[in-house]
Amino acid sequence: MTSQTHLRSNRLTQADLSTQLSLLAPAWQAVLRTSEVKGALDGLSAMLAQRLRSEAVIYPAQPFRALESLTPDAVRVVILGQDPYHGAGQAHGLAFSVPDGVACPPSLRNILAEIELEYPDDPAQLVLKPMADSNDLSRWVRQGVLLLNTALTVEDGQPASHAKKGWETVTDALIQTVAKDPNPKVFMLWGAHAQTKQDLLASQPQHLILTCNHPSPLSARRGAQPFIGCGHFKTANAWLLQQNLQVIDWKA
Repeated sequence: MTSQTHLRSNRLTQADLSTQLSLLAPAWQAVLRTSEVKGALDGLSAMLAQRLRSEAVIYPAQPFRALESLTPDAVRVVILGQDPYHGAGQAHGLAFSVPDGVACPPSLRNILAEIELEYPDDPAQLVLKPMADSNDLSRWVRQGVLLLNTALTVEDGQPASHAKKGWETVTDALIQTVAKDPNPKVFMLWGAHAQTKQDLLASQPQHLILTCNHPSPLSARRGAQPFIGCGHFKTANAWLLQQNLQVIDWKA
């Protein structure tokens, strides 16, 4: 794939979201077909169609990609982002992740740096091998990590441009669906925006909720709960072991 083709390929071209929804597992489809969520999706499809007619460039091409290879009961860890990356070639439907060959964004660089801090090459650690040379976090998704943004589309160069357009109704319903599953899960809520979703989890005590600052360079080392040094990845694995669940190989 040429670089220009790659840059074009991550753009949304079809505003009708129903085709993408048809690829999802029945458990996701069931919640997305409830009246409130369906109304929000209909409004989003209309908004996206209007913006595409106005020649807006919208990312990513697959807004629901985070859900495509997971079911709610298969999720072991949820990492919640805010909205997709807004630069050409970056967003590909997984929060904080970018395709291979794309420069590592600052927040992801801090995420990978924190994993290296928690898992140095020490045989006493749960994850032993060197960090994979990849900025594509699909390898985590295959292990049960849901990388979900609260808004699933964004316009080129305009962060949060599709916030408060209806996506929050959709993603709140998805978060609640995951939380209602009886299987224990870890929710990593980084930054004030993600932490507003704690109310969606309040009635589900079987889960572990971890909070700290956002991994953005603006906050990663600041405040009462800096991201760097938070220990979330190691804490999550230790807790999963206590639940007799398989740990996540964060360095895969």
